[in-house]
Amino acid sequence: MLYLLLAFAVGSLALTFLAKPLGARVFYVAAIFPLAALVHAVLASGRVLRGDIPFDSYPWIEPLGVEISMRMDTLSWIMTLVVTGIGALVLLYCRWYFRGKTEGLGRFSSVLLAFAGTMYGLVLTDDIVMLVMFWEITSILSYLLIGHYHLRAASRRAALQALLVTTLGGLVMLIGVVLLAVESGTTSVSEILALAPTGVLVNVSLVLLLVGALSKSAIFPFHFWLPGAMTAPTPVSAYLHAAAMVKAGIYLLARLAPTFAEAEPWRPIVVILGIFTMLLGGWQALREVDLKRILAFGTVSQLGFISVVVGFGTRDAALAGVALLLGHALFKSALFLVVGVIDRQLSTRDIDALSGVGRQAPVMAATSFIAVASMAGLPPTIGFVAKEAALSGLLGAARAGDIWGTIALVGVVIGSALTVAYGIRFVWGAFWTKHGRDGAPRERTEWPDPPLGFLAVPLVLATLGLAAGLVAPMVDTLLAPYADTAAAIAPVADYPYHLALWHGFELALLLSLLSLLVGIGIHWITRATGWDITGRVLPFTAADAYHGVTRAVDRLSVAVTSLTQRGSLPIYVGTVFVVLVAGEAAALIGGHEWRLALDDWQHPAQLAVAPLMIAAGIVAIVARKRYTGVVLVSVTSLGMIVLFATMGAPDLALTQVVIEAVTLIAFALVLRRLPSRMGAHHGSSRPLLRALIAVAVGVTMAAVVVIATSARIHEPVSVSWPELAYEIGHGRNVVNVALVDIRGWDTMGELSVLIVAATGVASLVFVTHRSDTLQRLAPRLSAAKRRAARTRPLVETTEGIQVQTSGNSDRPRAWLLGGQRMSAESRSIILEVVVRILFHSIIVASLYLLFAGHNLPGGGFAGGLLAGMALVMRYIAGGRYELGVAAPTDAGQILGVGMLIAVGTAVAPMFMGLDPLTRIIWEAEVPVLGHVEFVTSTLFDIGVYLVVIGLVLDVLRSLGAEVDRQLKDDPPRWRATERTGGAR
Repeated sequence: MLYLLLAFAVGSLALTFLAKPLGARVFYVAAIFPLAALVHAVLASGRVLRGDIPFDSYPWIEPLGVEISMRMDTLSWIMTLVVTGIGALVLLYCRWYFRGKTEGLGRFSSVLLAFAGTMYGLVLTDDIVMLVMFWEITSILSYLLIGHYHLRAASRRAALQALLVTTLGGLVMLIGVVLLAVESGTTSVSEILALAPTGVLVNVSLVLLLVGALSKSAIFPFHFWLPGAMTAPTPVSAYLHAAAMVKAGIYLLARLAPTFAEAEPWRPIVVILGIFTMLLGGWQALREVDLKRILAFGTVSQLGFISVVVGFGTRDAALAGVALLLGHALFKSALFLVVGVIDRQLSTRDIDALSGVGRQAPVMAATSFIAVASMAGLPPTIGFVAKEAALSGLLGAARAGDIWGTIALVGVVIGSALTVAYGIRFVWGAFWTKHGRDGAPRERTEWPDPPLGFLAVPLVLATLGLAAGLVAPMVDTLLAPYADTAAAIAPVADYPYHLALWHGFELALLLSLLSLLVGIGIHWITRATGWDITGRVLPFTAADAYHGVTRAVDRLSVAVTSLTQRGSLPIYVGTVFVVLVAGEAAALIGGHEWRLALDDWQHPAQLAVAPLMIAAGIVAIVARKRYTGVVLVSVTSLGMIVLFATMGAPDLALTQVVIEAVTLIAFALVLRRLPSRMGAHHGSSRPLLRALIAVAVGVTMAAVVVIATSARIHEPVSVSWPELAYEIGHGRNVVNVALVDIRGWDTMGELSVLIVAATGVASLVFVTHRSDTLQRLAPRLSAAKRRAARTRPLVETTEGIQVQTSGNSDRPRAWLLGGQRMSAESRSIILEVVVRILFHSIIVASLYLLFAGHNLPGGGFAGGLLAGMALVMRYIAGGRYELGVAAPTDAGQILGVGMLIAVGTAVAPMFMGLDPLTRIIWEAEVPVLGHVEFVTSTLFDIGVYLVVIGLVLDVLRSLGAEVDRQLKDDPPRWRATERTGGAR
């Protein structure tokens, strides 16, 4: 099962690349995965029915006891058959639904298969924490599927609405999961159910779990998102909103009800909300004219029905509930797919625009009639069998004196009548010949026959619903093991109910017949009176509440933003500093005891460096030129480099040197967009307040450092790090081994931050289309063009940077290609010569630092920064075009490859049954080189190396090359003012 889950993940990624060459035939490939899972479930049916439950587990978060576990008991087995079987058929149906279409096909097929895989994991997982994770993934994937037509505003709104509602329910459910897991002492679902904990906290957790289940299954007051989701392609509606996603909440109810149905809050919530949803959805379905919306509100109604029966918690209700679940998945997905055929062939779903389709499409009409008959509960379908079982189960509870059984029974009978009414409305609206007010038949809607494969899937689903009713005793054998886990109600405990087509003339049959007759009457009355017009049942609905809340949140966010985000960087920084001082000062004052152990100095270098750092900081405050201030601030960093180097941290000193150089250059690049001097407009306002904040921050941080360094009472853990570095990481450089081995996950997070920072900088600076800019900044010159450019100038064309192929040039031989594009006053031949000589040596040195860093000063960070400095030199000497020649690729690609290597190195050991980031060491005797050791964590360091290079390159492209282009196209106003001698 775990391998099948992994296959779903790999397959969904592969479909993205297969869609372009295969077109709509890619769905044939997609259907293989759920079909394989279906075959596996069918082959495992013998073990499941015998009670030999298949179980797979992989330890994941061991301290919390969380496992990636898969357990196929009877309920999970039934849900697996539904999810994989209908999933495979829907994917095959997509082959015909999307025929002739290519746009977005790879994305859609990939996401739909990923959703099927997620549902497969959700119904099989035995870990309640993993269940929540699968739960939320289904919400995200359904957002993408509902919003497939992303150019349509209605699709985007419906997708966001479904995401917000189901995700909010999932977050509430997460709190309930945590409470239940803590009370039970385990995250295993089967163990929690076996323990059956009770108490106030358990009741609270059950209510929170019900919120998640009811929101996912579109039960009032969360029902409104499902009709809105009908903007999705019809296969999505057939799978997500009939067989899979909405069944997730039903599955959770079915999983918990046998154990927790007797808890105080359970039945009142399930019965009241379920019955109200059944009635509300059925009533609204009678007022819709869109076939898909009729089915949507009908689905809401049916989900209310199923939730009442499944969640009731008795043995007979549990049996009826899973039978209803199975029948609903078959008939409702078939009906949605029929609507897809009609919509694809006629480009309309309006019942007023359809007339006489049934005579022209008898197979499709017969398919729809069978499915509607199952929905209405007509024999010999599975819908009739399940409906009669539900009425019998609720009758048993009512006779036993359960008030909730009586309420549920009355509500189900009324709701069943509405189901019959809107079922007839669907068949009449889609296939009947309509008549005008004068009684004359309307003009027949011309029906183009669809491909046979288009009709095959809904026909198979409807036929399965009919066949399941005919073999009801066999279905009973399959479903009974789950039902037996629930408590039976005396005195019927000695005579358990069984699914069958005929139980004789009993009250349940009479109630079913009554609902049928009343439903026919409701349909006739609504048609005769003209009541069935588009409209809402209630003047104020849950959808109105949702829109009101979202509008209020939007207005509140605007108000808060206008108060707090005033566009003033000094205010933002000052706020951060004030909060810092308040927080740290409170911690210091509230401390139990201050220990002060101060030395005059720890190294003589401090006596020389510290005064220089202090003096540079003071002079920086009064500097009037921006660049002067930046340089003086850098002096403090240079002082830290000296302190690192003299106190046993050469790695930190080396890295800090390169970082400081890159940072200084980045500041210099940015300062080109600002006036050189601090004028009145750019000066400091409220200097006294700024000085007070600065002094407070300085004093507070000094106190924190003094007290923190004096507060140690135990031996530091760092004492044993040199030995651990060699034992764990097989390296002598403690800093590097700590980064890539001991705290590798922290480094992975830091890499993610670097990528986000690079992306943010580029997004802020690149105001034009990024790809067009990079085409000019990163031209891909062939080797021949590079050689030719030594004697002929570069020419900028619409296709990038080209070499002039004709004509003479008065320019001298170029040391750097990009230098030809620089103005004469900006060029330095000496600098070009030096850079050309040193560039490759610096790159080699950076590679040395990379591979030597495990045992000597260096590593991926230092090596990447040094390589970045080489790129900085090329840019300074040759300008933005030289940067494009030096690195003819997108910085994003380098960042992505580096992150992929780092993540791959971390995850790869898991496939061999090891912990993430477990290193492997190879040792060998190599001729000439001698004894060579290679640690796989070096691959992680290579990823770090590439990420750092990508970051530097992106900063150079953003703050350097792109700013160059902007200055050329749109010089700042202050430059013209300075040239004319005006005021600044």
